[in-house]
Amino acid sequence: MSAFGKKVAELRKEQKMSQGELAKLLRTSTSVIGRYERDEMIPSIEVAKKIAAILNTTVGYLLGETEDDQLFKDPGMLQRLKDLSQLPRTDKEHILYALDGLLQNVKAKKAFA
Repeated sequence: MSAFGKKVAELRKEQKMSQGELAKLLRTSTSVIGRYERDEMIPSIEVAKKIAAILNTTVGYLLGETEDDQLFKDPGMLQRLKDLSQLPRTDKEHILYALDGLLQNVKAKKAFA
């Protein structure tokens, strides 16, 4: 979890937000934010979710699961994934098969363009 604090600090600074401002939004103290950023203290899952929302990113990015801080930020795509997850297994498989074919087609066009 050593990347967490560094990523929080980087995103906070990119948004020109002080530790105090982040602390106020989280209803905590500046010293707690400093401890998070120095990886001296690990936030709860709920606090990590709040930090991610405030900094306009995902918990996965803050935890180092992905280097793309914009992954899963598109509300339309998130709704599509949610809709897909609620379908019966065979319907999901058919949709994913068709989607994979379309993606391969686009990649092939790019490769030969």
